[in-house]
Amino acid sequence: MSKRPNVVVLFPDQLRAQSLPLFGETQIDTPHINRLASEGTLLTQAVSNCPVCTPARAMLLTGRYPQTTGHLINTTRTRHSEISIGDAFAHQGYKTAWVGKWHLHTGLWPALDRMPQHPDWVPEGRDRLGFDYWRAYNQHMVYFDGFVHKDDWNYERWDGYETDGLLNYGKEFMDSAGDDPFLLFLSPHQPHFTPFTFAPESYYHRLPATLTLPDNVPEHKRESSLDMYRHYLAMILAVDDMLGNLLDYLDAKGLANNTIVVFASDHGTQGGAQGVNPWSKKNPYDASIHIPGIVRFPGQVAAGERCDNILSMVDWFPTLCGLAGIPVPRSIEGTNKASLILGNADDPSANDDSAFIMNFSKWFDWFQDGAEWRGVRTSTHTYAEWLNGKIELYDLQTDPLQMHNLAGASRTVEGHMQQRLREHQAKRQDELVNCTDWKHWLDNQRRVVRNAFGELSHPDSEPDWSLLH
Repeated sequence: MSKRPNVVVLFPDQLRAQSLPLFGETQIDTPHINRLASEGTLLTQAVSNCPVCTPARAMLLTGRYPQTTGHLINTTRTRHSEISIGDAFAHQGYKTAWVGKWHLHTGLWPALDRMPQHPDWVPEGRDRLGFDYWRAYNQHMVYFDGFVHKDDWNYERWDGYETDGLLNYGKEFMDSAGDDPFLLFLSPHQPHFTPFTFAPESYYHRLPATLTLPDNVPEHKRESSLDMYRHYLAMILAVDDMLGNLLDYLDAKGLANNTIVVFASDHGTQGGAQGVNPWSKKNPYDASIHIPGIVRFPGQVAAGERCDNILSMVDWFPTLCGLAGIPVPRSIEGTNKASLILGNADDPSANDDSAFIMNFSKWFDWFQDGAEWRGVRTSTHTYAEWLNGKIELYDLQTDPLQMHNLAGASRTVEGHMQQRLREHQAKRQDELVNCTDWKHWLDNQRRVVRNAFGELSHPDSEPDWSLLH
């Protein structure tokens, strides 16, 4: 191929796999997501290793684990020395853009939680990790006429609903790229919770009058979960329309055949499963950690195929480099799974067949003990150890809703999974301890100054650019 491919990643927030028809949901239709899968390859085992926004997004952007980047809780300022996927593509001549939610900075936190919510910002320079075109916000939940920060200290509001407003910015960027290849991340907040209006009324009209929930939602959670799920499904329909409009734009501009389109999310949502708050995540269950993954690249990635290999959040960065022919930086801790997606099932990357999964804090934005766990997710089993001593083991083939804990009843499998967890922990210098034991990783500006390997250089240090090669 003479011209390097463009890359567009549509990255909605908190979208679990099981709520899409591709993964078994029957109460909505998502024709555009289905279309993308029919024209590309469906990644059936994509996993969010740490199902919390900031840690998951840091893994996507850096290809490194929280034990290295220091992103243990939300609203942590990213070190300037981190090399991002934006850096890797920009150094190869790509135009780069981030549109939508970022959540790798402090923004206005803690003022964020005051009402009404106000515009926040991410300063120009290394805080944007190599993304040049910037129509983004760190974190807010204003979905109608919301705010993005641009190229100065000012802000502007998008017009209408977020999925439409952000796509308009994405089109503006792609129109401006000229003949240069581009990397574009579109990161709508939907289908995440908001204290304001969730979605346009028209999307609710496309839902059944009565919704059903999986059997793993206990009775005492069903009323609140049904209320949550109606909003959740309405927002998924908006994301589906956003994707459809994006695909139509690529077709109309003659870009489709030379553009890699990726659809994924940072984590899922419990939806009341296992008795957990419907909007919560942070748990070792598939409702929280199993995310959708689709890759379309005409003429390169087979249409209508499935890839059943585990793909961790840290794998996206090197995998997109592999698909686009970009050198994978030596800073990466994930695995380049491009060959598997291209149909080479015997590629050595298939040996990386388990995801190291984890949670650190009971709360999202500050350190509080009480919800620490570590685990392993394979294509067949989930194993988790909680700091309070609880052990969980689930057979995902016979018990996909994870309702029957096999810990203590299947010693051989349990021992094997425990050994895999110990190997992951040893490689990352990880310890299952109270999360407040790691509070000193952040300074009083919420900048990362330590990680699992020890004290780090100044948080505003420049990257070692030699690692790009």
